[in-house]
Amino acid sequence: MVITGGPGTGKTTLIESLRAGGYATAPEAGRAIIQDQVAIGGRALPWADPALFAETMLAWELRSYRWALEQPGVVFFDHAMPSLASYFELVTGAVPGHVAEAVRRCRYRGRAYLAPPWADIFCNDAERRQTFAEALHLDVLVREAYARYGYELVELPRCPVAQRVEFLLDDLRRHPAAV
Repeated sequence: MVITGGPGTGKTTLIESLRAGGYATAPEAGRAIIQDQVAIGGRALPWADPALFAETMLAWELRSYRWALEQPGVVFFDHAMPSLASYFELVTGAVPGHVAEAVRRCRYRGRAYLAPPWADIFCNDAERRQTFAEALHLDVLVREAYARYGYELVELPRCPVAQRVEFLLDDLRRHPAAV
C-alpha cells in the first residue's frame, strides 16, 4: 500500500508507526539518498543535480518494489513509482518514457493513501528544503500522477499519528479487494 503526498505531510511518521506495529515498510528514497550523498560528497542531490537525484530515486524504488514482491502480506511504501513520476515532472517538466514505463510495469494496490498538505506540521530540516508553497505545488502533481496512472487516492485525515494509523487500517479492512 502506498502512502504518498508532498513533503512535510506526516508520511514518514505514519510509516514509522506502522513499522513499529509490525508491518513491513519500504522507506522513503529521497531522504536516505540525500543523507548518503551528503556523507560521501556526491552530487545526486535535489539542489545540486535534480535529474540525477530523480534517477537515483528511480533505482531505489525499483529495488523496493522487487523486495516487496517477496514479502508476505501488505507492505506500506513511503512514496512509490507514481510519486516519482510527479517529481520528474516537477524538476524536468516531463515524465521521461522510461519512468512512465516503470510506473506502468510496477503496479501497486489500486488504492493509495494521500497525506495532504498540513501547514501545522510542515517544517524544514537538513534534507527537506522545500517551502510550503512548493509542497502545495507538489501535492497537485502527485494527485495528477496517481489519477493518470489509474490509482484511487484516499486522503488521510489531519490528525495525530495514532488516529491516522487507525483510519488507514480500518479502511484496509473495509476494502480488502484494494489490498
